[in-house]
Amino acid sequence: QVQLVESGGGLVQAGGSLRVSCAASGRTFSNSAMGWFRQAPGKEREFVAAISWDGENTVYADSVKGRFTISRDNAKNAVYLQMSSLKPEDTAVYFCAARIGVMRQVPDVYQYWGQGTQVTVSS
Repeated sequence: QVQLVESGGGLVQAGGSLRVSCAASGRTFSNSAMGWFRQAPGKEREFVAAISWDGENTVYADSVKGRFTISRDNAKNAVYLQMSSLKPEDTAVYFCAARIGVMRQVPDVYQYWGQGTQVTVSS
């Protein structure tokens, strides 16, 4: 089992930066691929970024490439999403998720989810 808790969300002006964090617990964390997803009101949850269990492989949605960076620190049982050059369309609840196995870009295959943290980007 993996338990996830997000933090670091908040209000930021367009063009600004923010880092959201996900604290994980559970014996399976080191074997888990991690992903970040987001969901805006009235929209489906969408993929943002994912990272392999060892941190050596990452993948990003086209909408955030060059602006967002996913990273993990297995020693600290944590995964991060550094967000830069934020845009109003980045406004959403950001969720971290974990799955046992290789990383994927669809939310349905992630077994564990945090509660989410709100990121609001003002124009």
